[in-house]
Amino acid sequence: MRNVLYLAAIVAVVAAASYFAFDVSRAGTHLFFLAFAAPTVALAIAGVVRARYDGVLKSWIAVKSGDFSRGFAAAAVLFGLSFAFMKIVAPPDSDRSSWLARLYLQIGDPAVLRKEVSLVVAGIVLIAVAEEIVWRGLVMGLLEELIGSRRAWVWQAVLYALAHVPTVWALRDPVAGANPVVIVAALGCGLVWGGMARRFERLLPGVISHVLFDWVVVMMFRLWGPSV
Repeated sequence: MRNVLYLAAIVAVVAAASYFAFDVSRAGTHLFFLAFAAPTVALAIAGVVRARYDGVLKSWIAVKSGDFSRGFAAAAVLFGLSFAFMKIVAPPDSDRSSWLARLYLQIGDPAVLRKEVSLVVAGIVLIAVAEEIVWRGLVMGLLEELIGSRRAWVWQAVLYALAHVPTVWALRDPVAGANPVVIVAALGCGLVWGGMARRFERLLPGVISHVLFDWVVVMMFRLWGPSV
């Protein structure tokens, strides 16, 4: 029961932060980043403390040859799937393309991101590391104690997506309606990164993939509008 309460609290905290951060009034502002990142970073710190107490922290952060290649390959697969989603579900000539437009509006003006590239890099790394610690570390660990490792990696992805459900309404478009982009991305990425954490029994390959994927879709090859 204690683990269930921990998991419910993590989902609730991230869900509240997601709804607050993705409100249109915070689009393109530093408050968006702070509101989105701060709760996850706090949960990540708690996750590190618990991992150290349980004696698994060293295994989480262990480095092995090939980690970058694994992370790069996973990021490439995720970008390919994201590009396919854009072309099939939300093509540029459809009303649903506004789902992506609304998301990128929240992230910020490309010109501003270009001027603050060092802060963007730091933010992407911070959020990626924190999310991997929380979801593929802490949450997966709690789930493994409840349902075993064979199912835990799948259910952490479900909870990861569930925590972002409020963005369906926060990013809603008047024409296209409720916006599922973030929860679809969270479920797909959560499955890939969760599978990596289970397969490699470490977090670093997933962290590398997370950082590279976020960098690509936020800065290099944006799925809507001009790239930075």
